[in-house]
Amino acid sequence: MVSSIDITKMTVRGRVVVDLEVRMQDPDDHDFQPRAHLDGSTLCITNEGYADEQASEELDDELLEVCERDRFVELRVKFSVEGMHGVLTHPHPIVMDGKAKKLAEPRWKTIVPLQ
Repeated sequence: MVSSIDITKMTVRGRVVVDLEVRMQDPDDHDFQPRAHLDGSTLCITNEGYADEQASEELDDELLEVCERDRFVELRVKFSVEGMHGVLTHPHPIVMDGKAKKLAEPRWKTIVPLQ
């Protein structure tokens, strides 16, 4: 299940692109079905079936005009899991290139119609 949804950035690149950071409660959770709603000049992102997990952001005039024109937004989602992702306390360096190992951060893109 989704723990929290945060909007990190919104830009216009031919269409409205919304960067989201989604925190899941368990690594085996696959229950995220994003929905986008336009309430006046506020864009709300929710998870279908759960009304309490949502993120909302006020749109400026340019973003609002493109949203109303296209009636969809592109979501770029970065997933993380509570308790797994964060600051690595004991980094183990890779001997070949001297860099510390990082935990994998799954990401995906999708296009969602505005409702």
